[in-house]
Amino acid sequence: MAGPKQSKGDKRRDELLNWLKRHGKITVQQMVDQFDISEATARRDLELLEQTSPVIRTIGGAMYDGLHSVKEYSFQERENISYLEKERIAQVAASLIHEGDVVGISGGTTSFLIARALKEKRNITVVTNAVNIAMELASNPSIQIVVSGGIMRGNSFELCGPLAEKMVEHIHIGKMFIGVDGINELQGLATYSEQEASIARALIQRSTETYAVFDHTKAGKTSLFTIAPLDAICGCITDEALPAALADKLAKLNIGVHLPE
Repeated sequence: MAGPKQSKGDKRRDELLNWLKRHGKITVQQMVDQFDISEATARRDLELLEQTSPVIRTIGGAMYDGLHSVKEYSFQERENISYLEKERIAQVAASLIHEGDVVGISGGTTSFLIARALKEKRNITVVTNAVNIAMELASNPSIQIVVSGGIMRGNSFELCGPLAEKMVEHIHIGKMFIGVDGINELQGLATYSEQEASIARALIQRSTETYAVFDHTKAGKTSLFTIAPLDAICGCITDEALPAALADKLAKLNIGVHLPE
């Protein structure tokens, strides 16, 4: 007996999902041109796909986020994903920083917004391995900036490698904010890059307190390389309630979860 006939919209969304699997991303304008639909229909299709498939909506389009697809996206591609949520996360992180603090900030789009939120702070020291974060803070003379050496990765502007790790060995950080590509109850903190995982571990080891900063699209997810287990951090800063398994694990470890008001 034949199954129910697929609707025109369902068929179109299947074709859209296949496009995303092949190309990794699509814009609303490409959808309008490719599928001969209105912008409103395109956005509605993306909203429906996000609920049922590994698709992340961005400003002006969407990206495919299947676990079998280990493609690493550039900083520019990632910065528009969950932008407003990341801004709220950044404000929460900034509220934890006070005059006299020595703050560590790893690379990443959420971390960059933390740096932006710190621009009006006074008499703090920021340690970072990300060139763009150092440049963002450079206009404030009351913030001392310490930048690690190393080889820059173009996708993240992070300085990595033995030189960066060697320098970090001589630094004492109070509060460290680590961006991640995934965090779950089994793997802990994870990222796409082995080099970034290595420098992140070095920064965590030199820190008194470490906070994982991530938006809801990273929660419960995994990635290629483990940075550290969950018990290496004292808190998480995110924008939504966490998946139950991750939340339960953090609670057992007495790790706080900070959410925007």
